[in-house]
This record gives sequence, structure tokens and C-alpha cells, in this order.
Amino acid sequence: MARRLFPRSIRARLTAVATLIAALVFTATTAITLTTVPDNLRGVVHARVEVAVRRVASEARTGQLPPVLSTPARGHLLQVVSADGKVIAKSPGIPEGLRLTSVRPPKPETVYTVERTVYRSPDEPEAHYLIMALTAQTPHGPVTVWGAASLTDVDRALIWIYLLVFLGTPLVLVSVAGITWVTVGSALRPVERIRAEMAEITGQDLSRRVPVPDTGDEITDLARTTNDTLDRLERSAETQRRFVADASHELRSPISALRAQLEVANAYPEETDWKLTGERALAAADRLTSIINELLMLARLDAGAVTERRVVDMAQVAQEQIRRREGSRAPIIPDLSAAAPVFGSPVQLDRLLTNLLDNATRHAAARIDLMVAVEGVKVVVTVTDDGEGIPPQDRERVFERFTRLESARAKDKGGSGLGLPLSREIAAAHGGSLTIADHFPGARFVVILPLYGPP
Repeated sequence: MARRLFPRSIRARLTAVATLIAALVFTATTAITLTTVPDNLRGVVHARVEVAVRRVASEARTGQLPPVLSTPARGHLLQVVSADGKVIAKSPGIPEGLRLTSVRPPKPETVYTVERTVYRSPDEPEAHYLIMALTAQTPHGPVTVWGAASLTDVDRALIWIYLLVFLGTPLVLVSVAGITWVTVGSALRPVERIRAEMAEITGQDLSRRVPVPDTGDEITDLARTTNDTLDRLERSAETQRRFVADASHELRSPISALRAQLEVANAYPEETDWKLTGERALAAADRLTSIINELLMLARLDAGAVTERRVVDMAQVAQEQIRRREGSRAPIIPDLSAAAPVFGSPVQLDRLLTNLLDNATRHAAARIDLMVAVEGVKVVVTVTDDGEGIPPQDRERVFERFTRLESARAKDKGGSGLGLPLSREIAAAHGGSLTIADHFPGARFVVILPLYGPP
């Protein structure tokens, strides 16, 4: 029902609302004006005539009635008539033989009021008068005092009021509607330009931006926010395209190697070492599984998926990692706190430490230092190797997906370039951070996580 009553356009709705409000205001003002103004105008004339009539009646009662009556301003007429109809006093403006009215007041000492059309003379047009009469007792008998005042000015003022009300109000409402329509249209013109530009933007071209008006109002803020959103979308789309291209490349390599091995084995079955071929195929399948698992975990982290969380002791996680890596090429030297509880996903936190230790194992020369400590309200985990280290200019690049430095490619051709980016995403998802600190020799990765419970 609301959609039927009001148009869909904001411009039309605001114009309708403004016009409706103006109509309500003018209706109330008109009602008050037409109710009070005519009575007030007539009331002023009524009071003046009544004062003059009572003054003349008072003079007649005391026997001091002059033959020529003085009248106040604004053309009042006064006339005193005896009981036999003889005019005994009148104001100078009344011609001879002119009677204001032939109707006598019904009661003595009571003011009688009527409105009549009076002909002052044959040369003058008729006029609308307010006439008042009062019968008073004098020493010479009862007399009737008549007073009259022209209502021409009142009628003229009322005509102008009626013209303003009944002709001016529609004109004012039309003006309000027109001004509102033009003003709102001007205010919404930047929105239309923004809408038109947004309609032209497609997923293939996210480089375009909406125009930002220089008005400094909410529309300016909207345009800036829209451009900021488009910037983020463009960066996200570019990251997604690069991610898809890199993922396709990384997945194609083990699949191609696996296919080549199987095709050679199938072509020369008698000359194939099936045990070695099976081991190589299993290694390629393991690499595929690792890449797919890391991609799935990154996708879940990017989507903000909530995993099951509980209190995890990072010291125990580190101890379990050390136990699993006994006999590895580079021994792990632990420095573990008694307890380092954090609130998070056991699987993801274990994967974070696994990736860091795998990376350290590939680059370490002789040892790996693993420290878990509680510092205030933080749990700090550091993994340090004594390898060649990471140049300062590359310390952020290694956290980009599928990015592998030349030294990493030389040491391990089977890496995917997803371990460190995944570790940073896991740390960020747990309210922490993963950075690379200065250390020589080698590289030091520092993980900071919020401590669970009181320090």
C-alpha cells in the first residue's frame, strides 16, 4: 500500500512530502486566519461605533446634546431621533432627510446592531455600514441614538485575504513543489553520475572510479567510500587472478611429473623399476595432497570460517613437534616456558608451527632454536635457524602466496610457496602476528599470540 501511495523516486517522494507539509501548514494558517481575522476587523469597527453611540446617549440623558454631533475619524455617522421621528441632532456628514434606519431597538438602554446598505446621497454609491442603535431617556422624552461606520475598508481587506488564501495558497504550493523538485534534483545529480559510472564498471575492468563531487557533504563521503571499496575489489580481484594462476602452475608441475613417470613405466614395463616408480608417484601424490590441503585451509581462512577452538598450550605443541622431528637433519634446541596457553584451533596452531619448522629445517646449517615464552599478556614463539638468512627487502615477499626466493628453490624444489603465507594467516586469525626479526646468522620468525587467562 505504501508503494502505491508514494512514488519510488526519492526526488518525487521528497517533493510530495514537502508539498504535503506545506499544504498542512497553509491549511492550518488559513483556518486560523479565516476564523479570527474577519471577526477582529469587524470587532474594531464595532467597538468604535459603540463608544460613540454611548457617548452621545450620555450627553442626551443630561440634556447637553448639541445639534451638531462631533464624530471620530474614519467616517462615522451619528444621528439622534426623538420618539416622534424628528431628527434633533446629527453629525455633519449626514444629508438632510437621511435616516440611517427605520428599525427601532427592541429594548431601551440596549445596544442594537445590524449591517445595512446605506445610500448617503443620490450622487454617491451605496455603502456597506455597521449600524448600532441605543434608546435613552432624556429630560424631553426618549430618543434613539444611531451610529454607523463604513465596512468598506473591512470588506476590501477581506477580499484581499480571500484572494491570497484561495489563489495564493495553490501558487505557493506549486512553488514549494517546484523548488523542492529542482533542489533535490540538483542534490541527487552527483548520485546519478555515481550510479551511471557504477553501471559501467565490470569484473573485467575494475580500474574505473566514480566521480567525487566537491560539495563536502554525505554524497562526497559516499563517492569516496565507493572508490575505496573499488580499490579493495580491484586488489582482491588481482590477488585472486594471481592466486589462480600460481595455483594452476603449482598443481600442474606435480601432475605433469606424475603423468610422465606413469607414461614411461607403461611404455616400457619390462625396463621399469616399479618400486622406484611407486616411490616417486607417492612423493608426487604427497606434494599434491600438501598443496591442496594448504589451499583449502587458506580458502577457509579467507572466507572467515570459524573452526572449533579451545585452550591450546603452545609449549606442549612445541614439545610434540620436537618429538616428531627426532633424528632430523638439523636438531631443534628448545627453550620452552612451563605453560603458554592460547585460545585457538589446535589443528591450525599445530600447522603454523609445522610450517615454520619445515622452513627452518630446509635452510638451517646445523641447528634450529625453538623458544616459547610468556611476556605479559602475550605468548611469543620464535623459530631461528642458522642458515643464509633472508634479505631485508625480501622479508615481506616471502609471505606472499606462491612466492619462493631463489635460495629456497635451490634447496627444495618440492616446496609450494604456501607455508609461510598460511602461517601468517593463521596467526592473524588468532589475533596475533608473524614477522621476521633481525638475526645473524640465519633467519628468525617471531609469532605473537594473545595469552589466554591472567598473565
